[in-house]
Amino acid sequence: MIRAVILDVGETLVRDDRYWASWADWLDLPRHTVAALVGAVVAQGRDNSDALRLICPDIDIAAEYRAREAAGRGEQLDESDLYPDVRPALAALQAQGIRVVVAGNQTVKAAALLRGLDLPADLIATSGEWGVAKPSPKFFARALDASGAGAHETLYVGDHPANDVFPAREAGLRVAHLRRGPWGYLWADDPKVIEAADWRIDNLTQLASVVAP
Repeated sequence: MIRAVILDVGETLVRDDRYWASWADWLDLPRHTVAALVGAVVAQGRDNSDALRLICPDIDIAAEYRAREAAGRGEQLDESDLYPDVRPALAALQAQGIRVVVAGNQTVKAAALLRGLDLPADLIATSGEWGVAKPSPKFFARALDASGAGAHETLYVGDHPANDVFPAREAGLRVAHLRRGPWGYLWADDPKVIEAADWRIDNLTQLASVVAP
């Protein structure tokens, strides 16, 4: 029986197009160039930040992030960034008595922005707040502790095989792979993903039936 659901953020709850468009604007590049390079590194199984390193091999991403914030062109997140199924799906889970936790590889600021959206979630946390990021086992240990349930009673939902599906499975959690975003679509039919995921879903509203007793 599933008692808690932990959800990834990027391309699970929120769209990443604003994020990459803002980097393109900051680097004074066409948005399609950055988007194409993100797709290329995804297809190669590399970290998405490698797209920025292809453009600027010596880039210090953390320093550039701070510079963007100082220039008033930093991280933003509002209702338009949410996928349309997020609120109804999370609300349905809570109505079923499921503890809903949001936990992903985001900054401290992103955590504050997410909380400002007043989502139907019992807890929102990010790697920036925890000081540990996916796919580290320590991240999933923190997430499991936040769930308040046993590993076999906790479902982790995400789109990324290397950051979500595989490490969550290794941590003993149940896993739902979401077919959404570049990673979700590209790796949906990979045999290793299929084997590791307990469920494969196309949208978050399917979670209500997944957790139903």
